[in-house]
Amino acid sequence: MGSKRPARREFLKSGAALAGGFTLGAAAPAIGQTPASPAMIKGDKDYIAYGDRSRFVTSVRIAHGGRPSPDAFGLVFHVAAPLQDSVGVITPSSLHFVGTTRGSYIPEIDPREHRLMIHGMVDRSLTFTMEDLKRLPSVTRLHFIECAGNRSSRRAKTVQETHGMTSCAEWTGVLLSVLLKECGLKGGASWFVAEGSEEVKGASSIPLAKGMDDCLVAYAMNGEAVRPQQGFPLRLMVPGFEGIFHSKYLRRIKVVDRYYMNYNDYGHLDQEPKVAALGFQIGPKSVITFPSGAQQLPGRGSYEISGLAWSGGGAIKKVEVSTDGGKRWNNAEIKGTAQRMAHTRFSYQWNWDGQETELQSRCTDEIGQVQPSRAQIAKYWNKPFDATFSVPGLDNSIQPWRVASDGSVHNGNA
Repeated sequence: MGSKRPARREFLKSGAALAGGFTLGAAAPAIGQTPASPAMIKGDKDYIAYGDRSRFVTSVRIAHGGRPSPDAFGLVFHVAAPLQDSVGVITPSSLHFVGTTRGSYIPEIDPREHRLMIHGMVDRSLTFTMEDLKRLPSVTRLHFIECAGNRSSRRAKTVQETHGMTSCAEWTGVLLSVLLKECGLKGGASWFVAEGSEEVKGASSIPLAKGMDDCLVAYAMNGEAVRPQQGFPLRLMVPGFEGIFHSKYLRRIKVVDRYYMNYNDYGHLDQEPKVAALGFQIGPKSVITFPSGAQQLPGRGSYEISGLAWSGGGAIKKVEVSTDGGKRWNNAEIKGTAQRMAHTRFSYQWNWDGQETELQSRCTDEIGQVQPSRAQIAKYWNKPFDATFSVPGLDNSIQPWRVASDGSVHNGNA
């Protein structure tokens, strides 16, 4: 009773120091030393007007194959997203992949002047302003977009080079079905053609059933207006279909009674109307983003293998990971709730013994489709599985990453 109790504040301070020392291995500063103050972040303009990221975060997009970049117009053909740095499932707008712009410039469109016309086999043709569209009931949905050329290559070294032509964002807009119902559809209408405002008019033929199902006329992306590289002020979202169908700078939709071969369609689709477009649904597809090509494991021990899976057939139901080149498969953990036609994050806890091995992932979607191996793709297309291997259609084959004994990671298809 006679002993003096230490002040509660002093007790808490000493306790915090002990906790820090035991949990973090921290040492108290030597006599006469004080911890350095963190550098101040300067630049009020970036801080106030439009937030900038830390200078220590250096993830960037890269120019991606197809044809020489810059081209004759001074434009980069494709721009690939840095999947190796991705966290979660949403791709930041500034890191979203970009498909080539058709023409010599990216259209600069005043949204106050922009119009969307719907005509053709409808009871009444209608023209919508941006204000008209924003007065209608909106929806917000998470969807991926993927270029048909997104596939592994023996020349690729990183996951950005093999699979960087896909991204996933939160899109907000009006369901196309709402607009089509407002116009009224005539009997016999079975397709629609969507056209953008690019210098070379991009247009795609899409089954009307898809348009009445889940197509979205989007004016916002990740909580802000759609970026110019992504089609400002309007972009058509065709969930699950290859990227070329997602017309940018959307200005016109014509409802028709047959499949039309347009600029976007030529060279991408079978000219037989019964299978045109319908066979070009994406996936199922997955890729490990860590560890992946050009990354380095510091040594043996426990690692969380992480990656992305997606499918045009709907939500991802299962992802499996192999740590021995496909001999044995283990169920991975799906992070969060898998959304339809959206990237899904998966992970698998792995204890690496320091020996050379190969990592693979494969996924299954809600309609039972299973991601094939590269050999299965080759057999389907009756193509030799050799150094020149390539297929004319979509390639959603398994991507292997070879982990060397020194911890370096390499493209298993090289």
